[in-house]
Amino acid sequence: MSDAPLIRLSGITKTYGRGQAALQALKGIDLVVEAGDFVAIMGPSGSGKSTAMNILGCLDTPTRGSYEFQGVRVEQLSRNQRALLRRHYLGFVFQGFNLLARTTALENVELPLIYRGEPSAARHAAARAALAQVGLQGWEHHSPGELSGGQQQRVAIARAIVTRPAVLLADEPTGNLDTRNSQEIMGLISAFNRDNGITVLMVTHEPDMAAYARRVIRFVDGRVDSDRRNGEAA
Repeated sequence: MSDAPLIRLSGITKTYGRGQAALQALKGIDLVVEAGDFVAIMGPSGSGKSTAMNILGCLDTPTRGSYEFQGVRVEQLSRNQRALLRRHYLGFVFQGFNLLARTTALENVELPLIYRGEPSAARHAAARAALAQVGLQGWEHHSPGELSGGQQQRVAIARAIVTRPAVLLADEPTGNLDTRNSQEIMGLISAFNRDNGITVLMVTHEPDMAAYARRVIRFVDGRVDSDRRNGEAA
């Protein structure tokens, strides 16, 4: 198992609906991601990239095919086992921030640790440290409504990394931000990949943001159309 890649998708298909109403979102995806990689996933709307991310994040299961995480067959796990995998190995960042409006930045960041059953003092310390890592020391007691869009996304990143996940899954993390904030957020994500060894899988429509990744995978019509290292010819 130690020789297994971090992630391996083999022949992954995903079909929604049945009969004439069936929609095949993924049509046989093969993909290998090694620990420490930074992968940007691109493609037009409806290409299957978000469906693939949901499967990678254990938020959905494939219709057919194999998903291995550190050598473990994820599609064979129970719902509770997949929830434990999410809780202990995965962190999520979304375009819409998904912060709780009536709670402070600190309380938002603590949420994953509450689900883990961490004691209060440990939660507070870890959440403060995560906020400091994203440059929000001193903003712990501000609510999302008191923060800019860039600051809210920093809180969301702190919440994603407070558990020290193996993988950060980012779905359009700069989609609601201006250019300056987008660059700052991508700088943070790149630093966590480079300095902490967190594997990053990021969906983006923006070539400027994909340029931060080491590898760019393009989806078209439910299939992998191209998979190249940044700097290689398209």
